Amino acid sequence: MDNISLLILCLEYIEVHIKDNITTIDIADACHCSRSTLEKMFRYVYSISVHDYIIRRRMTLAAKLLTNQPDLSILSVAVEYGYNSHEAFTRAFKEIWNCNPSDFRNRKYVELYPKLREPVTKGDNYIMERKSFDISQLYDLFRERRDCWFVCCDIQVLTSINNISRKAGDLAILTALDRMNGASGEDDIAFRIGGDEFCILTNSTDKSYADSIVKDIQSHNNEDFIYDGRKIPLSLHVTATTLDNSSLRYSELFTKLHTAIKDAKADADSK
Repeated sequence: MDNISLLILCLEYIEVHIKDNITTIDIADACHCSRSTLEKMFRYVYSISVHDYIIRRRMTLAAKLLTNQPDLSILSVAVEYGYNSHEAFTRAFKEIWNCNPSDFRNRKYVELYPKLREPVTKGDNYIMERKSFDISQLYDLFRERRDCWFVCCDIQVLTSINNISRKAGDLAILTALDRMNGASGEDDIAFRIGGDEFCILTNSTDKSYADSIVKDIQSHNNEDFIYDGRKIPLSLHVTATTLDNSSLRYSELFTKLHTAIKDAKADADSK
């Protein structure tokens, strides 16, 4: 089995068994490879361990269930995703979302860790450009709102924050999403398209509405978030864009959003 096929099978197996008590060994056996081979390949391409990815996917899906079914008990959600106690689930949830499950129900949901996409190759190298996360489940909504505005965001110098700590980087991502959700309306949808890149799909064809979201998010640039008692400033590149073609293919849409972010960064660097 080639490496691309191995990773595709791995990602598919995780999604199918995300509620089961699976281990890296289980996944390696299903992929007919050794655990070390799977771990090395997965970490090399995605910069995260298989175990950490599984936890992030579980907590992302658990958060969605908490939001969509507010009458469902937290213990029921915990059991649904393989946890035998409220306490163990809460610890795992807080590690990812930086809040307790009960507090999360008062927040606007965003898919923090969508399913990873399979990598593409360039020669002997793997590249993840414009392929980090699979947001195809939103494509029908993109088509429905094809005349609406997108607000695209990119965290500035996330690499430097990750160098402090991976947990600091995770908190920076959550802080960015909180700012985006705070600026967006009830019908607007925030989603992640890359490691430090996000979009808000508005439910408005009014450019002034999108511009107001951009200004709101920008107004918080250089504000600090607190990690381990340390103040860390956080800023985002932000821009608004629309689609040029109502029949835009998914891959073209993905490229369009990334290009908008790239142009916003270039424009900021030129000032």
